[in-house]
Amino acid sequence: MNDSKITEKTEAAIDAPSLTVGLVHWPCFNQNGEVVCTNVTNFDIHDIARSSRTFGVEQYFIINRVQEQLMFVHRVLDHWRVGEGSDHNPMRKTAINMVKTAQTVEESLKEFKVKPILVATSAQNREDYPQIGFKALRELMWHDRSRPVYLLFGTGWGLTNDVLKLCDYVLDPIKGSSADDYRHLPVRSAVAICLDRLLGQ
Repeated sequence: MNDSKITEKTEAAIDAPSLTVGLVHWPCFNQNGEVVCTNVTNFDIHDIARSSRTFGVEQYFIINRVQEQLMFVHRVLDHWRVGEGSDHNPMRKTAINMVKTAQTVEESLKEFKVKPILVATSAQNREDYPQIGFKALRELMWHDRSRPVYLLFGTGWGLTNDVLKLCDYVLDPIKGSSADDYRHLPVRSAVAICLDRLLGQ
């Protein structure tokens, strides 16, 4: 790669639009359509943080109303920030530093200085809510910097209607090429795909 291409990539990364990721554990649906609070997994904490760090995401919120779950998150964060993990893997420490916690989406919104464009994700088509495609959202993010974008990912069987009602848009679902239209990606894979489509060079 020549110097001009390196410069172009560096400038694009520095000038990336403002994007925040939220991983919602409450409120979500379970397989029976009941509203539940799902458990935080260790992998989702640092794997999503690493993907977010790679693509220039500013903040990564883990949203869970159960105090014991939030305490678990902070124990993991402390391990990588100041504990043994900070010496063992300094690169992971730089990713973990963007992670924040909140009990609700509404609480996390208080961390923004400017009201963000709130975008929900879903594995299913949610045509009962305003839709936006990846191309349109990418263009909006890169060309209109007046408001940050806050991208919400559900756990369990997806975000509840109460969360979707808060959002400005629901992002089109990720679709593969399976014959039966199988859509059940691990959330950390879905996050990585979305970030690449929206912020990838």
